[in-house]
Amino acid sequence: MELFRDTHFDFLGRKWWFILPSLILLLAGFVSLFAKGGPLYSIDFKGGAEMEVRWEGTPPVDRIRAAVSSRLRGVSVVSAHDLTGSNEVLVSAELPAGGPLTQVRQTMDHALSTVSTGYSIRNFEAIGPQIGQDLRRQALMATAGASGGMLLYLSYRFRPAYGVAAVLAMAHDALITVGLFSLLHQEISLTVVAALLTLVGYSMNDTIVVFDRIRENRRTHQREPLAETINRSINQTLSRTFLTSGLTLLTALSLLLFGGDVLHGFSLALVIGIVVGTFSSIFIASPILLAWEQWRAGSKAPHASLSAGGVQ
Repeated sequence: MELFRDTHFDFLGRKWWFILPSLILLLAGFVSLFAKGGPLYSIDFKGGAEMEVRWEGTPPVDRIRAAVSSRLRGVSVVSAHDLTGSNEVLVSAELPAGGPLTQVRQTMDHALSTVSTGYSIRNFEAIGPQIGQDLRRQALMATAGASGGMLLYLSYRFRPAYGVAAVLAMAHDALITVGLFSLLHQEISLTVVAALLTLVGYSMNDTIVVFDRIRENRRTHQREPLAETINRSINQTLSRTFLTSGLTLLTALSLLLFGGDVLHGFSLALVIGIVVGTFSSIFIASPILLAWEQWRAGSKAPHASLSAGGVQ
Protein backbone atom coordinates (compact mmCIF):
# COMPACT_ATOMS: atom_id res chain seq x y z
CA MET A 1 0.00 0.00 0.00
CA GLU A 2 1.35 3.42 -1.01
CA LEU A 3 -0.03 6.76 0.06
CA PHE A 4 2.34 8.68 -2.20
CA ARG A 5 3.40 7.62 -5.71
CA ASP A 6 6.25 9.17 -7.71
CA THR A 7 6.52 12.24 -5.51
CA HIS A 8 9.28 14.76 -6.11
CA PHE A 9 9.17 17.03 -3.07
CA ASP A 10 12.28 19.16 -2.58
CA PHE A 11 12.75 18.50 1.13
CA LEU A 12 16.29 19.83 1.35
CA GLY A 13 15.47 22.93 -0.68
CA ARG A 14 12.94 23.94 2.00
CA LYS A 15 14.75 22.55 5.01
CA TRP A 16 14.95 25.89 6.83
CA TRP A 17 11.16 26.16 6.84
CA PHE A 18 11.23 23.19 9.21
CA ILE A 19 14.56 23.59 10.97
CA LEU A 20 13.70 27.08 12.28
CA PRO A 21 10.52 25.95 14.13
CA SER A 22 12.54 23.11 15.57
CA LEU A 23 15.19 25.54 16.83
CA ILE A 24 12.46 27.73 18.34
CA LEU A 25 11.04 24.73 20.23
CA LEU A 26 14.50 23.78 21.48
CA LEU A 27 15.17 27.35 22.65
CA ALA A 28 11.79 27.61 24.37
CA GLY A 29 12.41 24.29 26.12
CA PHE A 30 15.87 25.35 27.32
CA VAL A 31 14.50 28.67 28.61
CA SER A 32 11.73 26.85 30.49
CA LEU A 33 14.17 24.32 31.98
CA PHE A 34 16.55 27.12 33.03
CA ALA A 35 13.75 29.19 34.56
CA LYS A 36 12.44 26.20 36.54
CA GLY A 37 15.86 24.97 37.60
CA GLY A 38 15.66 21.81 35.51
CA PRO A 39 12.98 19.24 34.70
CA LEU A 40 10.03 18.73 37.02
CA TYR A 41 10.90 15.33 38.49
CA SER A 42 8.37 13.05 40.12
CA ILE A 43 9.02 11.50 43.50
CA ASP A 44 10.68 8.58 41.68
CA PHE A 45 13.68 10.89 41.28
CA LYS A 46 13.43 13.52 44.01
CA GLY A 47 12.12 11.35 46.84
CA GLY A 48 8.79 11.36 48.63
CA ALA A 49 6.08 9.27 50.24
CA GLU A 50 3.54 7.01 48.55
CA MET A 51 0.34 5.65 50.06
CA GLU A 52 -1.76 2.97 48.38
CA VAL A 53 -5.40 3.32 49.35
CA ARG A 54 -8.42 1.16 48.56
CA TRP A 55 -11.64 3.18 48.34
CA GLU A 56 -15.21 2.04 48.82
CA GLY A 57 -16.86 2.94 45.54
CA THR A 58 -15.39 5.17 42.84
CA PRO A 59 -12.52 7.26 44.30
CA PRO A 60 -13.21 11.04 44.24
CA VAL A 61 -9.78 11.88 42.82
CA ASP A 62 -10.24 15.66 42.68
CA ARG A 63 -11.42 15.87 46.28
CA ILE A 64 -8.60 13.62 47.48
CA ARG A 65 -6.03 15.75 45.64
CA ALA A 66 -7.44 18.97 47.09
CA ALA A 67 -7.51 17.59 50.64
CA VAL A 68 -3.94 16.27 50.61
CA SER A 69 -2.56 19.30 48.69
CA SER A 70 -3.81 21.60 51.45
CA ARG A 71 -1.43 19.86 53.87
CA LEU A 72 1.52 18.62 51.80
CA ARG A 73 3.52 19.74 48.76
CA GLY A 74 4.09 18.00 45.44
CA VAL A 75 0.92 15.94 45.68
CA SER A 76 -0.03 13.48 42.95
CA VAL A 77 -3.14 11.30 42.99
CA VAL A 78 -3.50 8.46 40.48
CA SER A 79 -6.60 6.29 40.28
CA ALA A 80 -6.63 2.80 38.77
CA HIS A 81 -10.44 2.84 38.45
CA ASP A 82 -10.65 4.20 34.90
CA LEU A 83 -8.04 1.75 33.63
CA THR A 84 -8.75 -1.52 35.45
CA GLY A 85 -11.99 -0.91 37.32
CA SER A 86 -10.13 -1.18 40.62
CA ASN A 87 -10.99 1.29 43.39
CA GLU A 88 -7.38 1.73 44.43
CA VAL A 89 -5.71 5.12 44.56
CA LEU A 90 -1.99 5.94 44.73
CA VAL A 91 -1.37 9.15 46.67
CA SER A 92 2.16 10.60 46.64
CA ALA A 93 3.69 13.74 48.12
CA GLU A 94 7.05 15.32 48.85
CA LEU A 95 8.69 14.64 52.20
CA PRO A 96 8.80 17.76 54.41
CA ALA A 97 12.30 18.80 55.45
CA GLY A 98 13.08 17.20 58.79
CA GLY A 99 9.61 15.72 59.14
CA PRO A 100 9.32 12.11 60.40
CA LEU A 101 7.63 9.51 58.18
CA THR A 102 5.02 8.74 60.82
CA GLN A 103 3.90 12.35 60.75
CA VAL A 104 3.61 12.32 56.93
CA ARG A 105 1.53 9.15 57.10
CA GLN A 106 -0.74 10.65 59.74
CA THR A 107 -1.12 13.84 57.71
CA MET A 108 -2.16 11.88 54.63
CA ASP A 109 -4.55 9.74 56.64
CA HIS A 110 -6.15 12.76 58.25
CA ALA A 111 -6.57 14.47 54.87
CA LEU A 112 -8.26 11.39 53.42
CA SER A 113 -10.61 11.17 56.41
CA THR A 114 -11.94 14.64 55.61
CA VAL A 115 -13.11 13.30 52.24
CA SER A 116 -14.62 10.03 53.44
CA THR A 117 -14.09 7.29 56.01
CA GLY A 118 -14.76 4.53 53.49
CA TYR A 119 -11.18 3.63 52.68
CA SER A 120 -8.37 1.40 53.87
CA ILE A 121 -4.61 1.96 53.67
CA ARG A 122 -2.97 -1.01 51.94
CA ASN A 123 0.62 0.19 51.79
CA PHE A 124 2.82 3.14 52.71
CA GLU A 125 6.43 3.63 51.67
CA ALA A 126 9.00 6.38 51.29
CA ILE A 127 11.65 7.02 48.63
CA GLY A 128 14.67 8.88 49.97
CA PRO A 129 16.44 11.66 48.02
CA GLN A 130 19.57 9.52 47.65
CA ILE A 131 17.61 6.77 45.91
CA GLY A 132 16.09 9.41 43.64
CA GLN A 133 19.55 10.69 42.70
CA ASP A 134 20.71 7.15 41.94
CA LEU A 135 17.69 6.59 39.70
CA ARG A 136 18.37 9.85 37.86
CA ARG A 137 21.98 8.87 37.26
CA GLN A 138 20.99 5.41 36.05
CA ALA A 139 18.40 6.89 33.67
CA LEU A 140 21.02 9.22 32.17
CA MET A 141 23.51 6.35 31.86
CA ALA A 142 20.90 4.19 30.12
CA THR A 143 20.15 6.95 27.60
CA ALA A 144 23.83 7.68 26.99
CA GLY A 145 24.64 3.97 26.63
CA ALA A 146 21.87 3.45 24.09
CA SER A 147 23.02 6.49 22.09
CA GLY A 148 26.66 5.40 22.15
CA GLY A 149 25.82 1.86 21.06
CA MET A 150 23.74 3.08 18.13
CA LEU A 151 26.47 5.50 17.08
CA LEU A 152 29.04 2.69 16.99
CA TYR A 153 26.70 0.40 15.05
CA LEU A 154 25.83 3.01 12.42
CA SER A 155 29.47 4.04 12.06
CA TYR A 156 30.39 0.42 11.38
CA ARG A 157 27.39 -0.47 9.21
CA PHE A 158 27.30 2.73 7.17
CA ARG A 159 29.80 5.58 7.67
CA PRO A 160 30.66 7.83 10.64
CA ALA A 161 28.71 10.67 8.99
CA TYR A 162 25.53 8.59 9.06
CA GLY A 163 26.04 7.68 12.71
CA VAL A 164 26.64 11.27 13.80
CA ALA A 165 23.61 12.55 11.86
CA ALA A 166 21.32 9.88 13.31
CA VAL A 167 22.49 10.40 16.91
CA LEU A 168 22.17 14.19 16.64
CA ALA A 169 18.63 13.79 15.28
CA MET A 170 17.83 11.41 18.14
CA ALA A 171 19.21 13.89 20.70
CA HIS A 172 17.06 16.57 19.05
CA ASP A 173 13.96 14.39 19.61
CA ALA A 174 14.75 13.73 23.27
CA LEU A 175 15.57 17.37 24.04
CA ILE A 176 12.38 18.67 22.42
CA THR A 177 10.29 16.09 24.31
CA VAL A 178 11.86 17.03 27.66
CA GLY A 179 11.52 20.74 26.82
CA LEU A 180 7.83 20.36 25.98
CA PHE A 181 7.29 18.47 29.24
CA SER A 182 8.79 21.47 31.03
CA LEU A 183 6.64 23.94 29.06
CA LEU A 184 3.52 21.87 29.80
CA HIS A 185 4.51 21.51 33.48
CA GLN A 186 4.53 17.72 33.27
CA GLU A 187 6.54 15.51 35.61
CA ILE A 188 9.43 13.32 34.50
CA SER A 189 8.86 9.89 36.04
CA LEU A 190 10.33 6.43 35.49
CA THR A 191 7.57 5.65 33.00
CA VAL A 192 8.44 8.81 31.03
CA VAL A 193 12.10 7.72 30.95
CA ALA A 194 10.92 4.35 29.62
CA ALA A 195 8.98 6.20 26.90
CA LEU A 196 12.07 8.27 26.03
CA LEU A 197 14.18 5.14 25.66
CA THR A 198 11.46 3.65 23.46
CA LEU A 199 11.53 6.77 21.30
CA VAL A 200 15.31 6.60 21.00
CA GLY A 201 14.97 3.25 19.26
CA TYR A 202 11.90 4.31 17.26
CA SER A 203 13.52 7.48 15.94
CA MET A 204 16.74 5.65 15.10
CA ASN A 205 14.86 2.92 13.22
CA ASP A 206 13.00 5.48 11.10
CA THR A 207 16.24 7.31 10.31
CA ILE A 208 18.03 4.08 9.36
CA VAL A 209 15.30 3.28 6.80
CA VAL A 210 15.94 6.61 5.05
CA PHE A 211 19.71 6.23 5.27
CA ASP A 212 19.60 2.70 3.89
CA ARG A 213 17.66 3.93 0.86
CA ILE A 214 20.22 6.73 0.40
CA ARG A 215 22.98 4.12 0.35
CA GLU A 216 21.15 2.00 -2.23
CA ASN A 217 20.50 5.00 -4.47
CA ARG A 218 24.16 6.04 -4.29
CA ARG A 219 25.08 2.66 -5.73
CA THR A 220 22.73 3.02 -8.71
CA HIS A 221 23.19 6.78 -9.26
CA GLN A 222 26.86 7.28 -8.53
CA ARG A 223 27.20 10.56 -10.43
CA GLU A 224 24.12 12.17 -8.95
CA PRO A 225 24.67 15.00 -6.41
CA LEU A 226 24.08 13.89 -2.84
CA ALA A 227 21.29 16.42 -2.25
CA GLU A 228 19.29 14.99 -5.15
CA THR A 229 19.91 11.44 -3.90
CA ILE A 230 18.68 12.36 -0.42
CA ASN A 231 15.53 13.97 -1.83
CA ARG A 232 14.90 10.92 -4.02
CA SER A 233 15.37 8.57 -1.05
CA ILE A 234 13.03 10.51 1.25
CA ASN A 235 10.35 10.58 -1.43
CA GLN A 236 10.69 6.83 -1.98
CA THR A 237 10.28 6.06 1.74
CA LEU A 238 7.58 8.67 2.36
CA SER A 239 4.66 6.21 2.22
CA ARG A 240 6.37 3.80 4.59
CA THR A 241 7.17 6.62 7.01
CA PHE A 242 3.62 7.97 7.12
CA LEU A 243 1.97 4.55 7.38
CA THR A 244 4.25 3.33 10.17
CA SER A 245 4.26 6.57 12.12
CA GLY A 246 0.55 7.19 11.58
CA LEU A 247 -0.54 3.81 12.93
CA THR A 248 1.85 4.06 15.88
CA LEU A 249 0.60 7.57 16.62
CA LEU A 250 -3.03 6.36 16.66
CA THR A 251 -2.11 3.77 19.29
CA ALA A 252 -0.27 6.35 21.41
CA LEU A 253 -3.19 8.80 21.10
CA SER A 254 -5.57 6.08 22.29
CA LEU A 255 -3.41 5.57 25.37
CA LEU A 256 -3.30 9.33 25.96
CA LEU A 257 -7.06 9.80 25.63
CA PHE A 258 -8.31 6.64 27.34
CA GLY A 259 -5.40 5.37 29.44
CA GLY A 260 -6.15 7.53 32.46
CA ASP A 261 -3.73 9.24 34.83
CA VAL A 262 -1.61 6.12 35.26
CA LEU A 263 -0.39 6.18 31.65
CA HIS A 264 -0.68 9.92 30.98
CA GLY A 265 3.03 10.79 31.19
CA PHE A 266 4.10 7.71 29.25
CA SER A 267 1.56 8.20 26.45
CA LEU A 268 2.18 11.96 26.22
CA ALA A 269 5.92 11.34 25.76
CA LEU A 270 5.12 8.76 23.07
CA VAL A 271 2.81 11.12 21.17
CA ILE A 272 5.32 13.98 21.23
CA GLY A 273 8.24 11.69 20.41
CA ILE A 274 6.55 9.97 17.45
CA VAL A 275 5.64 13.29 15.84
CA VAL A 276 9.05 14.85 16.48
CA GLY A 277 10.92 11.64 15.58
CA THR A 278 9.18 11.32 12.21
CA PHE A 279 9.88 14.99 11.54
CA SER A 280 13.57 14.69 12.45
CA SER A 281 14.18 11.67 10.22
CA ILE A 282 13.28 13.81 7.22
CA PHE A 283 14.20 17.38 8.13
CA ILE A 284 17.01 17.03 10.70
CA ALA A 285 19.06 13.88 10.08
CA SER A 286 19.26 14.26 6.28
CA PRO A 287 20.37 17.93 6.28
CA ILE A 288 23.01 17.09 8.92
CA LEU A 289 24.30 14.27 6.70
CA LEU A 290 24.48 16.61 3.71
CA ALA A 291 26.21 19.37 5.71
CA TRP A 292 28.75 16.87 7.09
CA GLU A 293 29.66 15.58 3.62
CA GLN A 294 29.89 19.11 2.23
CA TRP A 295 32.23 20.00 5.08
CA ARG A 296 34.33 16.89 4.40
CA ALA A 297 34.57 17.76 0.74
CA GLY A 298 35.68 21.29 1.64
CA SER A 299 32.96 22.73 -0.59
CA LYS A 300 30.21 25.22 0.17
CA ALA A 301 28.22 24.24 -2.93
CA PRO A 302 24.63 23.15 -2.31
CA HIS A 303 25.37 19.73 -3.84
CA ALA A 304 28.12 17.54 -2.47
CA SER A 305 29.10 14.15 -3.85
CA LEU A 306 29.59 11.01 -1.85
CA SER A 307 31.48 7.88 -2.80
CA ALA A 308 29.26 5.05 -3.99
CA GLY A 309 27.89 2.53 -1.54
CA GLY A 310 28.23 4.47 1.67
CA VAL A 311 29.74 1.46 3.48
CA GLN A 312 33.20 1.30 4.89
